[in-house]
Amino acid sequence: MSAPPKASGEPIDDRRQLVSHLEGGSKPPSAWRIGTEHEKFVFKLDTLRRAPYEGPWGIRALLDGLTRFGWEPVIESGNPIALTKNGCSVTLEPGGQFELSGAPVKILHQTCDEVNTHLDEVKTVAAEIGVGLVGIGFDPKWRREDVSWMPKGRYRIMREYMPKKGKLGLDMMLRTCTVQVNLDFRSESDMVKKFRVGMALQPIAVGLFANSPFVEGKPSGYLSYRSHVWEDTDPDRCGILPFVFDGDMGFERYVDYMLDVPMYFVYRNGIYIDASGQSFRAFLDGKLPALPGEKPTIADWADHLTTAFTEVRLKTFLEMRGADGGPWSNICALPALWVGLLYDSNALDEAWEMVKGWSLEDHIYLRREVPKTALKTPFRGGTVQDVAIKVVQIASGGLRRRNRLSRAGDDETGFIAVLQDIAERGETQAEEKLTKFRTKWNGSVDPVFTEYAY
Repeated sequence: MSAPPKASGEPIDDRRQLVSHLEGGSKPPSAWRIGTEHEKFVFKLDTLRRAPYEGPWGIRALLDGLTRFGWEPVIESGNPIALTKNGCSVTLEPGGQFELSGAPVKILHQTCDEVNTHLDEVKTVAAEIGVGLVGIGFDPKWRREDVSWMPKGRYRIMREYMPKKGKLGLDMMLRTCTVQVNLDFRSESDMVKKFRVGMALQPIAVGLFANSPFVEGKPSGYLSYRSHVWEDTDPDRCGILPFVFDGDMGFERYVDYMLDVPMYFVYRNGIYIDASGQSFRAFLDGKLPALPGEKPTIADWADHLTTAFTEVRLKTFLEMRGADGGPWSNICALPALWVGLLYDSNALDEAWEMVKGWSLEDHIYLRREVPKTALKTPFRGGTVQDVAIKVVQIASGGLRRRNRLSRAGDDETGFIAVLQDIAERGETQAEEKLTKFRTKWNGSVDPVFTEYAY
């Protein structure tokens, strides 16, 4: 989640301004960048308890400790709730999940340098206050009531609204971790093609990155329980968007969709004003009950765009959001997968050829079944593993043709090797953990916090 926004700009008078905001994200390929975000759970080393906000081993202490590395705090209501430095930010998810939102970079080597530096800094401070960090899609041990809420205004509003829309929204807020990548587009048609490929292949990413098999110390029946959680969070803002595959898909169509997504809040003068369930269309007409007579600014629209939770999300760039959190190799593999697929024209064409014949029923089936059985999910006469092998091959070819080299002369294909291994073996990280749970871990999930800590 983002740090507090700053409402600014002239009031919006015309729906066309909302469309123009999205259109303004179009860039030539020379200006395309890669923005990677990843979350991790923070836990006390001796008890494995999730870190609260306050206290000597809390999230606030971790944030304060990082300022020695040049990070500047972002304050909300007197509390540091984020950090910024050199185009990067450290932000907090509702349950204290610690997130790095990386700076937009040109090549994957820079992404991984950034991740390494961040983890080194965080681990240094974490060791001093007695906490550890682990990347996994869903908290394997603790209940909702065991997790502390972070002091962010938007989370208070969401916390009260979520249970009105689904049974698992609070679990999404408190007990999930993800890794995602933000990518650019050249034009409206390029955005549409990337959106369609991204939406079609998100279940394949779910399968490749499946890493959340436990809930409250026991197998959940899902290999990606995190992905399942989104199925019962809020139908108004989650799930598959069938219109993405229709002939009229474009910036205007997406604006119409977002205008029908109920609002959460409006940010004014350092305060989040509760507008949950209200209509942005009414806001455009100056008839928002939370702010009667006032019209929105572009900053309000940008805030509203962050409140849709589909597996691909459009802002002035595209967000690929389907993957579970995981170890260091996953953090770099996720952007490698999507950069390879979407930033090389041949790879994008090949991926589209593969998915363009899939029906809406195929998309719905994959979204429903892959969280349960990942790569072993039957699909179109084979399995998702068959598709995953092909997808990774296409992405690897795209990375090879990009030919973006490190200082040592290596291209970017090395970052996708972990996915090649998973696809070829057909065993996810979730299944690896389940096997250990049933054998060497003797039915305990506690070793997750030691064997898989950063």
